[in-house]
Amino acid sequence: MTMPRRLLVDAAPLRTSPAFRRYWIGSGLSAIGTQMTLFAVTYQVFTLTGSSLAVGAVGLCSAVPAIALGMLAGSIGDAVDRRKLVLVTSAVLAVVSGLFAVQAFLDLRQLWLLYVLTVVEALVVSINVPARRTFTPRLLPAALLPAGAALNMMTMHLSNTVGPLLAGLVAAVGGLKACYLIDAISFGAALYGVFRLPPMPPEGTLAKPGMKAVVAAVGFIGGSSVLTGAVLADLFAMVLGAPFALFPAVNAALFGGGPETLGLLNAAPAIGGVLGSALSGPVGHVSRQGRAMLLAGVGWAVTLIGFGVSTALWLSVALLVVGGACDVISVVFRTTMLQVATPDRYRSRIGAAEYVVGFGGSQLGNFRAGAIASLTTPGLSAVIGGLSTIAGAVLLWRKLPGFAAYRAPSADE
Repeated sequence: MTMPRRLLVDAAPLRTSPAFRRYWIGSGLSAIGTQMTLFAVTYQVFTLTGSSLAVGAVGLCSAVPAIALGMLAGSIGDAVDRRKLVLVTSAVLAVVSGLFAVQAFLDLRQLWLLYVLTVVEALVVSINVPARRTFTPRLLPAALLPAGAALNMMTMHLSNTVGPLLAGLVAAVGGLKACYLIDAISFGAALYGVFRLPPMPPEGTLAKPGMKAVVAAVGFIGGSSVLTGAVLADLFAMVLGAPFALFPAVNAALFGGGPETLGLLNAAPAIGGVLGSALSGPVGHVSRQGRAMLLAGVGWAVTLIGFGVSTALWLSVALLVVGGACDVISVVFRTTMLQVATPDRYRSRIGAAEYVVGFGGSQLGNFRAGAIASLTTPGLSAVIGGLSTIAGAVLLWRKLPGFAAYRAPSADE
């Protein structure tokens, strides 16, 4: 018995656009390498210090540049050929990965160097990612953007699952230096995929990089109920609901505190993301995308509430898997709406806003979850996060009816 074809992720973008196909494959391979470096940095910092605080500082080294400079960096992508910008920044990221490998081969054991390289990497990524997000709407017609977004999300979650698992095996055989080296080499695939793209200059009037361009982008978001709703819905889900900081405490309190169960909890949302992406075929046929995004966010929140009251490992993992699937569906709708509703001349800056909210918001949400857990319990923190996320979705539904009522343009529009 075969699975209904419409249930599976729509692979039409890979069939119809060779350029998108090359870019998608190259980006996916490089993303696995990036996750290997993230694993290696975290593990190396912990082996040097034995401190969870020192490991947490790695996240701050990534989050602060993204939040502080993300929008300003995004304005660069609306002023130059984005293909050239991504080629340059990807080459720089490959060099940074090479430097990570060099310090590991030389066994320098310098904590400050790991932090500095992480900050440099985060700064370059803040320029690279928003520019990359402009590629898909230039390579695919509007009708295929939901499918393209689902395919991009699938590679992200696959890399989040495969990368750490592969890094653990590679590190056990060849050490952390092998993880760094594989990441540096993997950038070759990403560079090839981008190199084969056509030129990608912004369409329309070029924006001069700087705060004026940032203010103009914020004003553009504020002037559209669709863009405002999409950004706020994601911000609420992440800031009010992100549960990842709770996993170690929940694991220690309920499931024995072993690394195997902690790894399972951490992997569960990414597994759900892979499944949600792979079974996203019906997403392309949903017309009321704003309402669907809010409902997917409520689904994410309900799984958080269930996770907060669960005392069984199998149920907690299952809830996180379902939550990850709801989250990826929400992100697919958000990405599609932002890409369709944004003129090309703004796309890098809007992509930067999406990156800052998604990445920075999750870091703030983890801090919120940990702070509430320290005052109450980890389970209650998860329940409060879920209830707050539902309240945020209801607020958006009532205050931004244009967002909830938004209809995706049909294929012939």
